[in-house]
Amino acid sequence: MSRVRRSAWGSIIPVLTLLAGTLFAASASTARGTSLREQGRTRITELITTEQRRGREERAEYRRLRDQVDGISREAGRHDARVKKAQADADRLAAGAGFTPYTGRAVRVTLDDAPQPKPGELPRGVRPDDLVVHQSDVQAVVNALWAGGARAMQIMDQRVISTSAVRCVGNTLILQGVVYSPPYRITAVGDPDRLRAALGASGEIAVYRKYVRAYGLGYAARTVERATLPPYTGSVAMKHATVPTRPPHGG
Repeated sequence: MSRVRRSAWGSIIPVLTLLAGTLFAASASTARGTSLREQGRTRITELITTEQRRGREERAEYRRLRDQVDGISREAGRHDARVKKAQADADRLAAGAGFTPYTGRAVRVTLDDAPQPKPGELPRGVRPDDLVVHQSDVQAVVNALWAGGARAMQIMDQRVISTSAVRCVGNTLILQGVVYSPPYRITAVGDPDRLRAALGASGEIAVYRKYVRAYGLGYAARTVERATLPPYTGSVAMKHATVPTRPPHGG
């Protein structure tokens, strides 16, 4: 029995050696003396940079076309009373909808990842996931500030409205097609005392601040005496909506 096994291995080993040598040669030829992993990272970085640049260009084009449409509408309103009234209604609602700049006293909250420990120095029982800001953390701050009576809000350099969605992929934030890295800054215009009280009353933020104390995550809230938030420039077209098949509550 031992002879059979020895004989089988004796025929397999040369084949495995040849296969391994072929794979090594192919890998070396592909890498050409460079790190395949580094090449992959470079391609991903270049792809992200390209898409971000394209997003900025598309937003600029969108703003240009929107201004052009507004100009045409106002010109039409000079000759049509119905268009003029519709434009006046839109102007009246624009501030409340976030389509005009907003200035006032504000509270600015900053969230940041914890300092990264050296390899092998991660505290016992702590996962790398515990050391980064999550989507739920950003959303908790946003929800608390709205609950505290915020009249306008901005995340990083973008105005947000009621339909704005906060999304995180890994330790990056995606807002209206733009990717941001920490630290994340959320600015809300309103009564600073009410806004701070709402932050302090949030159970989700209380949990986050435990991680701040335990692992060094970043959290800061400060009053800004005068902040000017830009107008919202994203799309307001509904992407997901359904028509109810029957009146709510059986009415």
